[in-house]
Amino acid sequence: MPGMLSRFDIHPAPPVAELRLLDAFRGVVTPHISDNLERLSGITGLRRFHRSRKLVGTAYTVKSRPGDNLLIYKALMEMQPGHVLVVDGAGDLTNALVGELIMLYAIQRGCAGFVLDGAIRDTAAFFEADFPCYARSVSHRGPYKLGPGAINCPVSIGGQVIQPGDLVVGDEDGVVSFPPADAERLISAVRQTVANEEAVKAEIATGEVEQAWLRKVLSTHGL
Repeated sequence: MPGMLSRFDIHPAPPVAELRLLDAFRGVVTPHISDNLERLSGITGLRRFHRSRKLVGTAYTVKSRPGDNLLIYKALMEMQPGHVLVVDGAGDLTNALVGELIMLYAIQRGCAGFVLDGAIRDTAAFFEADFPCYARSVSHRGPYKLGPGAINCPVSIGGQVIQPGDLVVGDEDGVVSFPPADAERLISAVRQTVANEEAVKAEIATGEVEQAWLRKVLSTHGL
């Protein structure tokens, strides 16, 4: 009908971040990134469904109707190696948005991993493949394929707004995201965090009860 809005809002894929930036974060734990994002950013409430592989890549975002994966199909065909499929499924746990077949196709396409505010199924396959996958929960019930939805628009995953093109890093402690423009600053800040923590570890190893790192916090409150 004339004047009717499209059920699909599709935008071009964001460029994949430079390899040197991605490589720089492969050895960085998410708590160190989180600490240098003021401990306010980062996705919470998702579960890891693979074994141990690090997730590092560039966000390719999808906003889907709860329980519907039609636009995930389109996204997978257009993603480039190094993209992370980030899906705002509104946290719905009724129908799985992805399973083994989608995972296998994503691996062939060079997808770096999945981050979904929704459910998955075929969890044994994700664990066996060690394909990075973070999701809200599990459901044996499959998805619908009707739409509507959007591709490469801002999405919300566990309260964290993720823009297409953001860098995404995930490990055993969870998932964080940030704009590529913040990457260099974060790399430098994380190096300082690591140095500080190594100094604290060395102090702990002395076995002394009185420790500067404890006293620094307590004295601020007059304790």
